[in-house]
Amino acid sequence: MKQKIILEWIKIIAGLIVFALGVHLTIYANIGLAPWDCLGMGLAKHTPFNYGISMTIIAITVLVIDILLKEKIGFGTIIDALLTGNFVQAFNSLNRLPENKSTWIGICIMLAGFVFMALGMWIYMSASQCCGPRDALLVGLGKRMPKVPIGIVEVLLWAVVLLAGYLLGGPVGIGTLISTFGAGLVMQLVYNIIRFEPRKLKHRDVFVVAKILMNADYPGSVDT
Repeated sequence: MKQKIILEWIKIIAGLIVFALGVHLTIYANIGLAPWDCLGMGLAKHTPFNYGISMTIIAITVLVIDILLKEKIGFGTIIDALLTGNFVQAFNSLNRLPENKSTWIGICIMLAGFVFMALGMWIYMSASQCCGPRDALLVGLGKRMPKVPIGIVEVLLWAVVLLAGYLLGGPVGIGTLISTFGAGLVMQLVYNIIRFEPRKLKHRDVFVVAKILMNADYPGSVDT
């Protein structure tokens, strides 16, 4: 069972690399960024940190909020917080293609980015070690506003994040609008094609996985 956990961590990292490639493509599209990426770029403009470190700081901050909201935290959540922004920064640094200046080509690149993001999420979520910090935050806020549809909660959260990013000088454009409404639609289309339903996953938090790794008295904790 321990080996299975380690393989799941490798799977999470692989999925985050694919996801990061997708985020990189949405940045390279150069037509405006999604709210969280806009915030990351805005923060990078006012600090000595690059985009990757800025996003890691944001993710860790959100992770702390998730813990305060008593949301389920898994190793997948922690790995996501620590690595995803830096993976995106690596892709940004390695890219040697000329700056895109076409809106239509940018839209196509951004849509391709959404596909990679959806596939990356599928890979790392299927390890069943919980979702990323931002998803946990959305769930936590949704629980505290039970009368408000989760979609509205998400829009309100994105609006606050986007406003903060815009005020910090993060890139906003048609891509921001496309990201806000299009990313979810592309993700749903991809998941329909590969027949993946994330709501059916049974996630294990850090305590459950830790018990398994320590060979504690937990079902399935014996090595196979």
